[in-house]
Amino acid sequence: MTGFLAFAQRQRWVWAALGVLVLWVALGLATERFSLHSVSGVARSAAFLTFVALGQMFVIATGRGNIDLSVASVVTLGAFTTVTLADGDDARLPLALGAALAMGAGVGLLNAFLVVRLKIAAMIATLAMGYVLATATLIVNRQVRGFETAPLLGWIAAGRIGEVPVIALVAVIGVVLAAFVLNRTAFGQGLSATGQNLRAAELAGVPTGQSIATAFVVSGTAAALTGALLSAYVGGAFLDMGAPYLLQSVGAVVLGGSLIFGGVSTALGTMFGALLLVLIVTTMQIWRLPTGAQDVVQGIVIITVLAFAGAGLVRRARRRG
Repeated sequence: MTGFLAFAQRQRWVWAALGVLVLWVALGLATERFSLHSVSGVARSAAFLTFVALGQMFVIATGRGNIDLSVASVVTLGAFTTVTLADGDDARLPLALGAALAMGAGVGLLNAFLVVRLKIAAMIATLAMGYVLATATLIVNRQVRGFETAPLLGWIAAGRIGEVPVIALVAVIGVVLAAFVLNRTAFGQGLSATGQNLRAAELAGVPTGQSIATAFVVSGTAAALTGALLSAYVGGAFLDMGAPYLLQSVGAVVLGGSLIFGGVSTALGTMFGALLLVLIVTTMQIWRLPTGAQDVVQGIVIITVLAFAGAGLVRRARRRG
């Protein structure tokens, strides 16, 4: 048991993976409604959440309580941008995707400017940016009369290879790339150092400002990509379609084992955190809990995890003192 706890301390994704396994088995035994089709639906929903959460993970990794609260609006605007420019034509898809991703990266740069240059708290800066983008989406929505999904993007978002959703395979590739960046590149190491101790990282020669700015750009780009894929899955775009991903993107990161205080992040854990969160929501839907009650339960789960993480940080600080 001690060996397992030591392993879990090093590999923080283990707890989320165990949670997924336990809840998966419990749902399979407790209800006949949890079929193979339901499992496929869970994997697809978790894939969309994984993209947003991976971007959020990079921002959270920078420490100092940094969180990107503009992701919900970026998802929505990314969806509107894609369906408007693609107009159901695969030949126009590169232009549509390029514009959506450029929009997301641009929002990330603006967030970085507010946080790094103007020294505005990340939560305040990104929340304000989210309101600005919501207004822009309202304006775009009034000008659009109809939507058509590009077939290729629709296949990626809703297609299958055998029984496996294509979008789930794409999400796994995204997780592998994110893990490589975090663990095998100078940028990833610098990002972890920045999150652990900003001043020490600066003294060590880490370009902390650049690292933080890049993290926001990654977050914005990932959110815009999610919006593009989500628009293909639902067959269009609508206001507030990104709203559920605001709380859930943070929840997937912390449930997956990344420290909300920064410095320790796990891409694999973020994927398992997304799966666990989607399974929790699926359980509540099977029990037919009202939407408001589902939000309350998700909030309680996330707060509980954060409370345990905060208590652990305090204990470590006392031991060092």
